[in-house]
Amino acid sequence: MELGFFTMPIHPLDKDWRQSLKEDREAFLLADDLGFTEAYVGEHVTDAAENITSCAMFVASLASAVKQMRLGTGTVNMPNSHPAAVAAQVAMLDHMLDGRFNFGISPGGLASDAEVFGNLDNDRQAMFLEGINTVLKIWESDAPYNIDGQFWKISTERTSMTDIGQGIMPKPLQRPHPPIVVTAVAPFSKGVTEAAARGWDPISANFLMPQWVASHWPRYVEGCERVGRPADPANWRVAKSVFVADDMDTARRYATDPDSPYVFYYRQLFTKLKKHGRINLFKEHKDQPDDEVTLEHVCNRLIIWGTPDKVADELLAFRQETGPFGTLLVAGKDWADAELARRSMVLLAEQVKPAVNAAEAGKAAAE
Repeated sequence: MELGFFTMPIHPLDKDWRQSLKEDREAFLLADDLGFTEAYVGEHVTDAAENITSCAMFVASLASAVKQMRLGTGTVNMPNSHPAAVAAQVAMLDHMLDGRFNFGISPGGLASDAEVFGNLDNDRQAMFLEGINTVLKIWESDAPYNIDGQFWKISTERTSMTDIGQGIMPKPLQRPHPPIVVTAVAPFSKGVTEAAARGWDPISANFLMPQWVASHWPRYVEGCERVGRPADPANWRVAKSVFVADDMDTARRYATDPDSPYVFYYRQLFTKLKKHGRINLFKEHKDQPDDEVTLEHVCNRLIIWGTPDKVADELLAFRQETGPFGTLLVAGKDWADAELARRSMVLLAEQVKPAVNAAEAGKAAAE
């Protein structure tokens, strides 16, 4: 199991934006120093708590500072962005990162973002598919372009002067394109199957119950088998909320107290999902009544916390239930206590990960 980092940062509304951006950046740099293999950042433009408005801009700000790990958008919300702008920005990012870029994409999940961009009532899945297909078409084509879609029309035919470079769009460094990853936020996600068939890989969301995370692997295998592609667990990422401390009292307090950044994180998600009729994502079974889904139960089930040995044991149990995903993407939280937040990442890298891998290697040898 490798370690990665995934943040859709949720910060207190009264926190200085400069401070939260600084701490989010420090988390990425620390992850790089600790040997995390990759890190992703989300984006929303209409949320004062989830306040990174451009994942591409944030990744660009890290390009010269991150030395080892791959960086990814987590995710570009395709219906909210013009495909030509996405194609150009991602191609530039891939060059800035010397090919250490992963292209995370999704239809976007925040209703107020969809409203502000004017597509709340549109078929956002259709917009998502047209958007990414258009980006890929731009990258595989030579100028002048003429791509006619339902939602976007892309052309440079009237103005191209290719002999001097005008009308030519950039291509990414990685060919034919950077690795594409998609977030899987639904049980038994059909999107995982379709993504796998296209050569893309999934990130299972950190707000799904373990049994729903487990449902993604068979779907991934199904898509790979459709096209004769090996289904490699190393390509499956799972995001998870994890907090590690040197003692149990500190771990319990920081992860479970009513004012903890972990409870605050899930309170925000719980409120949004319930408001927009998506509380089913937190359910234990599809027929569970809505009033049985409580914030307390969600936090108890979805946050792994404790000392390194307790966290390692719980991650082993989690992996036993979900299947052998390749990368644990530690879900970023607000640094309510910066020292404890940093220490958690250090303990994960230096104690928890080695313990998990040693236990699994020992089990495999015994079998």
